Amino acid sequence: MSSHYFPLRSDRLELRLFDHHDLDAVCAYYLLPEAQRYVEPPARDRTDVRTALRTLCGQVALNRPGDTLALAVERQSDRTLVGQVCLRWHDATAAQGEIRFVFNPIYRRQGYARESVRAVLDLAFDELHFHRIFARCDARSAASARLLKDLGMRLEAHYREHALFQGEWDEELHFAILDREWRRAPGIHEFGMPRVA
Repeated sequence: MSSHYFPLRSDRLELRLFDHHDLDAVCAYYLLPEAQRYVEPPARDRTDVRTALRTLCGQVALNRPGDTLALAVERQSDRTLVGQVCLRWHDATAAQGEIRFVFNPIYRRQGYARESVRAVLDLAFDELHFHRIFARCDARSAASARLLKDLGMRLEAHYREHALFQGEWDEELHFAILDREWRRAPGIHEFGMPRVA
């Protein structure tokens, strides 16, 4: 995987590789209880986030199954880091990957998650030639589920009380989309949000 793909740019955002200067911005969302089950590695304090950031800084390419590409989502207008999108290569034979995203709540409801996840799906299917991408979200997160549906992903499973997390049962939704479904999905690459340049 070549570094020439980065940064990815959409209408309002730049998706770039992480660097050590991102610590304060990452702390702002990484330490939130609602983010804990979906960030890797998990963090309980600033020291843990510093360690996690070192990991994110090293996730720069997908060379073999198990690798993760971590991208910081930055607003072009003022260079503010608003969240992150990660793409993990799960399976080489099936050309399958997983997309994960976490955003600072301060910047939600502005379309940033949709715009950046769409950009990474374009990269995954059009440039990296994945066949299937899946995503997981907390069943209580209506916004995340709506985002994935709006991007053309279909709900494939609802796991009820399948794991204990911090003393409570976790419920998880699994969504997925195939390469051919992404390319023909109506409205995904339109309406002022052109494909990534």
